[in-house]
Amino acid sequence: MAPIDSDDSTTAGEGEELRAGRRKAARYVVPVAVMGVAAVTIGLVPAIADSGDPDLPKVTAEQLIEKIAKSDVEQLSGTVRINTDLGLPDLGGLESGLMSGMSGGPGVGGDGEGSAADPSAKLTELVSGSHTLRVAADGPDRQKLSLMENAAEYSLIHNGKDVWGYDSQSNEVYHSTAPDGAERPEKDVPATPKDFAEQALKSVDDTTSVTVGGTAQVAGRDAYRLVVEPKQEGSTVGAITVAVDAETGTPLKFTLTPASGGAAVVDVGFTKVSFAKPDASTFDFTPPAGAKVTEADEAGSPDKAGAPADAPELGRKAEGDLAKGMDGLKVIGEGWSSIATFDTGAQGGLPTGSEGGDLGALGGFLGSFGDQVKGDFGSGTVFKTRLVNALITDDGKVYAGAVTKDALVKAADAAQ
Repeated sequence: MAPIDSDDSTTAGEGEELRAGRRKAARYVVPVAVMGVAAVTIGLVPAIADSGDPDLPKVTAEQLIEKIAKSDVEQLSGTVRINTDLGLPDLGGLESGLMSGMSGGPGVGGDGEGSAADPSAKLTELVSGSHTLRVAADGPDRQKLSLMENAAEYSLIHNGKDVWGYDSQSNEVYHSTAPDGAERPEKDVPATPKDFAEQALKSVDDTTSVTVGGTAQVAGRDAYRLVVEPKQEGSTVGAITVAVDAETGTPLKFTLTPASGGAAVVDVGFTKVSFAKPDASTFDFTPPAGAKVTEADEAGSPDKAGAPADAPELGRKAEGDLAKGMDGLKVIGEGWSSIATFDTGAQGGLPTGSEGGDLGALGGFLGSFGDQVKGDFGSGTVFKTRLVNALITDDGKVYAGAVTKDALVKAADAAQ
């Protein structure tokens, strides 16, 4: 792995330390990173704007990455603001149905339709728009995340082996038991600046420029700016900026701006933060009187959840079809310009809205922001967001990555 760019030269010995620091940063999971927000990927409103450029001792990019890796913060509480702007059209509620179908469940909300407090469905709301979260953590066994929306609140609490989800609007509770050794539920879903920074640091290699871009003040804390930028052409990522707390090394703010310009695609950061130990009662939870309580094993039971009798078999068939395509997954290129490709085996492209059902709805939804393209590979459709684009050819092959439409077409042509 080649040295990253910085304002200072790096000797051979320092290069070895840098590589070790990168590996540590990539593996490091901050205990303060609580449960999570959906997936994929988040511009903050002016309330989180920097309020000054503090005068801090000069550091190199290598030193700043090492500072993140060595951060040992285990307690914190605060408020996080999140906004996602992927440039997607209005899903009109389609995403909830699709996500519940993918998870094998019957849906959310209402009797016989699963639990409105199930985090696997509830947290998909954070894929778009602006949201306010209250977070708290006390080591690996206790975390809490509360999503504040229109006078209602959704909370996800991890306390020892118990994981509770509570939706105040529907007065529903979802309960599961964390396996032994689990540090946090929904670990794969990012929620705090640390989560996003950790993912970004995994991309630090010889295709990446990493520099220190001055200082900032976030949530009343002095911070350094770590700037990560692709060196390669064809990536949709413009730059990633991480505000790193000067005292603790904890990322306070993460911003991803697209190469096309405009507002940030992903920007998540603290508006308030304290590194004091939260009160133990913060993580206590007892289902409110009259609340509908769904146990995780009950939610997965078709008979108890009200799903059709053949739902498990249909789910297994769909998962099997997807697995067949993913078995042939290949990665073209490297670094920020890498493209994932696999063959779905489906002919004729995506289903259309006229075919009905969720698949038809999915095809119609994707078609609303797709471009028809042709090349040596034949013809297909490129589905675009401001960050990730995907080409689905008419013979069922998929090419996807944080790259431009032209890069996807070029990759498909080269594969012929």
